[in-house]
Amino acid sequence: MLCRVSPPDAVNFDPGAAYPQVVALRTALAGRNWAACRSVLDAAEPAARSELVQIGAEQPGLEEFLRDAWGHDPADTAAGAMLGSFLIQDGWRVRTTAAASDVSAGRWRVFHDRLRQSERVLIKAAARNPYDPAVWVCRLITCRGLELSVAEARRRYDRLALNHPHHLPGQLQLVQQLCPKWGGSWAQAHEFARQAMHAAPPGGHSAVVVAEVHLEKWLAGRDGTIGVGAGHLPAVAGEIYEAAQRSVWHPEFRRSFGWVRVMSTFAMIFSLLGDARAAGSMFAALGPYASERPWMDLGSPARVIRSRREAGLRAAGAIR
Repeated sequence: MLCRVSPPDAVNFDPGAAYPQVVALRTALAGRNWAACRSVLDAAEPAARSELVQIGAEQPGLEEFLRDAWGHDPADTAAGAMLGSFLIQDGWRVRTTAAASDVSAGRWRVFHDRLRQSERVLIKAAARNPYDPAVWVCRLITCRGLELSVAEARRRYDRLALNHPHHLPGQLQLVQQLCPKWGGSWAQAHEFARQAMHAAPPGGHSAVVVAEVHLEKWLAGRDGTIGVGAGHLPAVAGEIYEAAQRSVWHPEFRRSFGWVRVMSTFAMIFSLLGDARAAGSMFAALGPYASERPWMDLGSPARVIRSRREAGLRAAGAIR
């Protein structure tokens, strides 16, 4: 019997479609009801809470509301983390995703000013509650944006991991810092990814960090980075399949917050490997859901996904 799947043209990137908590948080933010926001955040698992803080901070016009919430209770690190995240994202919008050489001096000034404002907020929040993982996830982002050292990023991650050793949002931020483009090295990035994979509980999401690093290296090779072969992925296929066996293909894999990004990443890397059947297994499980990252590195995410998803579903026998 063929699996029932969504029409090949349906691609839904909205996290609110996959995770009901996002809708509840957005509603609370729209109503400027911080007590309702806290209710959503306090009920979430640590990784989900960190992601919700980031997603909530994407809403425009929140700065005054978040400053009031945090000012009312400086010990409320949920408010501090979301304010810090808002300032980070606002700064990155000004900077844009253009190459560094194409960003004007004025944009750089605003970008760094917003990140420094965020860092001041987050330092105070971390002093109040050094156990809040959402604060440390944000501080990993400011560390990278302000071009602080890899050593400082590791220090911040270690503070996070002390109480939350398999915190995927933090792991994804650190692995970016460990890549050569942010001052690290491939050896450092691969070592961390493998450690995260092997330390994770069976079926945990953290094994996807291995796939993320291999995709980063493949992209570097595609862009002509010296010393990185474009044939990188076939050479490490065994490790990629091991990561899948430990996570998305494991019977204990949970569709908890973040599962869409994890499966989307494996769908992309299997597709790039030419394993349409394995990619199809991910697409069938995802249905209409997808994350823009990492697909955005291949062009228009929706267009690329539609093309590769149909081929994958056919190979997996999910559509005729």
